Amino acid sequence: MVKAVIIEDEHIASNRLAHLVAEVASDIKVVTTLSSVESGTRWFKENPLPDLIFLDIQLNDGYGFDILDTLGEHPPVIFTTAYNEYAIRGFKYNGLDYLLKPIEKKDLERALDKYRISPYSKVVEDTKIQDFKSLFKKEYKHRFMVKIGNHYGTFNVDDIHYFKSENGSISLFTVNGKNYPIEYSIDQLEKILNPIEFFRINRKYMVALKAVQEIHNYFNSRLLLKLRPDQEEKVIVARERSSEFKKWLDM
Repeated sequence: MVKAVIIEDEHIASNRLAHLVAEVASDIKVVTTLSSVESGTRWFKENPLPDLIFLDIQLNDGYGFDILDTLGEHPPVIFTTAYNEYAIRGFKYNGLDYLLKPIEKKDLERALDKYRISPYSKVVEDTKIQDFKSLFKKEYKHRFMVKIGNHYGTFNVDDIHYFKSENGSISLFTVNGKNYPIEYSIDQLEKILNPIEFFRINRKYMVALKAVQEIHNYFNSRLLLKLRPDQEEKVIVARERSSEFKKWLDM
């Protein structure tokens, strides 16, 4: 019998994963569920290592990687994450898998199949985890410098509600409705802004979670947003991004 540990800070997500494991894998027993870096670190000090770990990447008190850092050795790890698929599109490694929340049964079965058939090498997995870790812990842009009249000012990313592309230029919008041009493209912003905080909804807009006031269904499988500050034009989530946008909101 394979012994597994689930480390997940959302109670509903933890219970769902435990039930799914019991449903699809009779050979795997979840011996405990943990909810933080602190409880995980303490549990591993007091108990023998399991055969498999399901590890949430971002916990309330730190990163799941922080738990692995305290272990001299560790078993195979299947990561769970709420990052949208765009942000993790390059994170598929042989012998190392992830589950995108909300976790689907077919995705869990796929990950467990990989676990069963892949020979485990701690050296290889540790190397891959370090690469994985560096991608999730990368530094994102914290502020933007803008020209205000005859002088320059700075705006912290936390004070920006969205970015808009119009007539070949990009402007940032603050909560009070003021906007300032910046010398970036939407494509560049997508790379330098934290994907947990900002989402590109279409070719024109990159929005922060705090900017989204209302969400409505729109024709052709799209979504209509009301932003803060409001825009006179309709702000629509592109059809090909609507599904990922919903997942992003549910992180």
